[in-house]
Amino acid sequence: MAVNEEALMWVEKYRPKSLKDVVDQHDIVESLKAFMRNPKIMPHLMFAGIPGTGKTTTALCIAYELFGMQNWRNFTLELNASDERGIDTVRERVKDFSRYSRGAFGDVPFALIILDECDQMTGPAQTALRRIMETSSRTSRFILICNQSSKIIEPIQSRCAIFRFSRLERSAMVERLKEIAKRENVNISSEAVERVVDYSEGDLRHAINALQTAAAYKEDGVVDEKVVLQVIGEASPKQVQLMLNKAINGDFIEARRVMYDIIGIYGFTGAEIIRQMQKELFKISYITPEQKAELSNILGEYDYRLTQGANSDIQLSALLAQFSKASITLGESS
Repeated sequence: MAVNEEALMWVEKYRPKSLKDVVDQHDIVESLKAFMRNPKIMPHLMFAGIPGTGKTTTALCIAYELFGMQNWRNFTLELNASDERGIDTVRERVKDFSRYSRGAFGDVPFALIILDECDQMTGPAQTALRRIMETSSRTSRFILICNQSSKIIEPIQSRCAIFRFSRLERSAMVERLKEIAKRENVNISSEAVERVVDYSEGDLRHAINALQTAAAYKEDGVVDEKVVLQVIGEASPKQVQLMLNKAINGDFIEARRVMYDIIGIYGFTGAEIIRQMQKELFKISYITPEQKAELSNILGEYDYRLTQGANSDIQLSALLAQFSKASITLGESS
């Protein structure tokens, strides 16, 4: 059945179909291209890194290039390794898939098995997976995808070529988002794109989803920073900076008033406000790294108090009071 591209999420609609189109993972792509030129030498692979950096996309691109866009599903098995059905189901599906696919690969001497979230598997499940990889190695190659390779047992790691996906460069994310916006006829300001990139923290999938949501919110004209802030649920950086500046300069009452404005407008929790304060604190140029470290320590203390169930309003007020009190010490040390 044909897929209606208009109904696709942009993450899927603009997912790269070729290794050369994978965003900002140049060294990894070049290494993998060598395997594509001679698939017989390809080992089991492990892709590790934070979410949204292209691990699953890269695995699918390998499948497309090995088997072709029309046939890749016939020779590729995708599984979530942390599925609650357990490793026994994974074992049976891999066994059945290898048996079904045997001898039908054409120029490629193996089928491909993509296992996502491998770092969520228990120790016994990983031990069983190790055995599955051994018994299926004549007819299959595995691509294991995880966020933290340290959670994968050493016997599995030693059987794989490990590729570590780094956080995407800011410029590459900006370029990709602008490209998608252009193709979707979305007029978005540069400030709005920058805010989406800040919000996503290197996760391109997260950024594209935020962009699509922001595009749906606009009625006419440009998707600006205000629209993006509404979508991602963050206060205006200017307001958070104002609150910080007031507190750091000893004006506790005014800082507290700004805090309540932010809570009233955006309905944030205390933890969300502290997270933004931490982000904006490091943009303030007139305080030294040592002073930022001291203020970060205060933020950490009150963030912990909130996780223990303390009253949000009281703790945020106390936090600003601490910042105002610290401003005296900061002034003396400068």
